[in-house]
Amino acid sequence: MRTTTRTLLATALVLGVAAGPALAPAFAAPTAARATARASGPAAPGPAAPAARPTSPDLSAAIAGLPRADATAALVRVGGTEGSWQGSSGVRDLESGAPADPAGRFRAGSVTKVFTAATVLQLASERRIDLDRTARSYLPELIPRRYATVTVRQLLNHTHGIPAPDLNVGDTVEEWYAHRFDVHDPEAMVRSATAKPREFRPGTRQHYLNIGYTVAALIVERVTGDTYERQVERRILRPLRLRDTYLPGAAAALVGPYNHGYQTMRLDDGTTGPRDVSEWGATDGWAAGDLVSTTADLERFVRALFAGRVVRGPLLEEMFTLPKVADLASGEPAAYSAGLSMKRLGGREVWGKTGGRWGYNTAVAATRDGRRTLVYSVNATDAKGQDMNPTALNIMVAAYGLPD
Repeated sequence: MRTTTRTLLATALVLGVAAGPALAPAFAAPTAARATARASGPAAPGPAAPAARPTSPDLSAAIAGLPRADATAALVRVGGTEGSWQGSSGVRDLESGAPADPAGRFRAGSVTKVFTAATVLQLASERRIDLDRTARSYLPELIPRRYATVTVRQLLNHTHGIPAPDLNVGDTVEEWYAHRFDVHDPEAMVRSATAKPREFRPGTRQHYLNIGYTVAALIVERVTGDTYERQVERRILRPLRLRDTYLPGAAAALVGPYNHGYQTMRLDDGTTGPRDVSEWGATDGWAAGDLVSTTADLERFVRALFAGRVVRGPLLEEMFTLPKVADLASGEPAAYSAGLSMKRLGGREVWGKTGGRWGYNTAVAATRDGRRTLVYSVNATDAKGQDMNPTALNIMVAAYGLPD
């Protein structure tokens, strides 16, 4: 695929990875690569659909040949009424060359936002949070008057106009790496962001940022008198038996089995190559990006969410309703709802969320009717880059088809 075409496809397919600093050239993949892929059986026949249905060979090809320059491992699960498929490729770590663990944990990045939005919407269904009430009314000591009209709904669908905070970690991946153990306080991040002029009048534009979810999680803590982490665990993780999913807090190391994440950057000897970035704190993302999970757990979560077993009743529609405003940067129609995003792929609407942490790219996606669900984790060496990772792009196209 030509580079320009790939870039256009990546732009069309991205469902919500926050852009990071531009990255250095990729490393040369080891020659002794080992990969495995397994299928759970051919897709079950079903009614005709406008999209070209992925088959096991399509998905196998999408993750074949790992490790290579853009990724060291990939884990994929496709499910739904059209059939299921599971596959893994690549290595657990570059040193041993052991096959990637299909059950390994990974950093899910902004997929965290789906869990946060679902928690807020559950509280709204209990009338403990009002989506039309202002954030300042819940957090009067934290939200200044210039943001007095920002509502909880606007926090969730990125139409609040609050800019990103200053994290003071630098612009390059090397500078971020040097600050990987920094602990960022959520309230301090909100103060930093709200000390700045608003980007636009709330409710008139959309700008995808983490800060709205930081404020939303603080509201969760205020109305429940509990931590955000315990509320997510009590409301989502335990009821759905997501035993391999957790919120790490300030811990930088991954707990349990995992496939190592690598990021291409300048190394200590001055060369450019892969550095193991598995151990990296995620407090800069907190309720917008710190979740750790597995493909099996995320598949269970997505199926329950789309079936109305996580957020019940009319409030679930908040997750499938796009605000009627334009994107701040592109001027295109808004693509983000409360927790999710929508793209038309292969002739049908696909709702989902991508996430990027250094060394890891993740996505959850599904058609609204549940006919096809997709979860993947790609150990991307260019995670948080400006374009979608090539392996992740190939998986999305294999699962759903090209963007309309």
